[in-house]
Amino acid sequence: MGDLSFQSEQINASKEAKTMKRLDSTREIVDLRRRANLSEGYGAVFATIVIWSTPSLFQYYLIRYYDPWAQNFYRYSVACLAIAPFVLYRIQRGGPRFDWRSVLICLAPCLPNVVHQVTQVVALFYMGPGVYAIFTRSSVIFTALLALAFFPEERHVIRQWQFQLGTFLGLIGAFGVVWFQPGWKAGHIALPGLFIAFTATFCWALYGILVKRPSAQLGSIRSFGLISFITSALLLPLTCAFGKINTPLHVGLHVNLTLIVSAVSCITLAHVLYYVAIREIGVALAQTLQLLCPAGALALSAWIYGERLAHAQLWSAAVLLLGAFLAMRVKPIATTEAAENI
Repeated sequence: MGDLSFQSEQINASKEAKTMKRLDSTREIVDLRRRANLSEGYGAVFATIVIWSTPSLFQYYLIRYYDPWAQNFYRYSVACLAIAPFVLYRIQRGGPRFDWRSVLICLAPCLPNVVHQVTQVVALFYMGPGVYAIFTRSSVIFTALLALAFFPEERHVIRQWQFQLGTFLGLIGAFGVVWFQPGWKAGHIALPGLFIAFTATFCWALYGILVKRPSAQLGSIRSFGLISFITSALLLPLTCAFGKINTPLHVGLHVNLTLIVSAVSCITLAHVLYYVAIREIGVALAQTLQLLCPAGALALSAWIYGERLAHAQLWSAAVLLLGAFLAMRVKPIATTEAAENI
């Protein structure tokens, strides 16, 4: 009996050891996948930072030829056509298909997106592309508050002191750049311009919040394909009513090529990457890291358009970048699974 008991204990111990090995192996696989997802998310968000350093410069150039309505309608139409082959390819490979429910969940982010696209172009009539690129980064505060209300899984990120301090410094830097703008007291930046820029900023934050659900349920390519189509459809009647729908026929080839390049890079490619970043690292962190965009926008604007910042504005920009660095040190939790259940 003693031998049988000893053998039984050995068998049980062996089974337990094998079970522990399988659990350890599973944990390692999960950790590797998590790290891969984080790397993918950070890679996507930094790619959007590079690309989104340029939209205000493209738009500032195009407002000489395209009114805000026509500019956004044609940019989004080109973006929709650019993403269409990839959407069809994904549909053929299986996965979620478009139905009325897909249209409804994609319609919600399209509404603030239309307002954002139009108002950000109008704001460039009042301020330079570099100043606007910095001012619009104040959307992080709206994103943080909206994420707190909409997504419980984001609260882990927002509660961390690095995120709170980084967001606070980012806001101080963003508003400092506008406050110390030369000619402020002379009224060079009119209050309507600030209100329009504020509206564009808030709508961008709302778009970033609302786009998380379709991105999680449909995937980045499918969701942007449908959102770009709906946005173009919403902009068409507005362009016919308030803009000039025949503008492409009356401008040069180089202007239309500039519009196409800006659409494919700043809308199609950047939005797909941004959706990936939102899915992998969360809305709040993905939006806060966009605080890095103005650095590139300022450098390009100074080189191309001769836009210059005062010393106080440069210090403000440095504070903004410090805030972005602190926010970047936040450790996000897994948000994809929770997002899929919203």
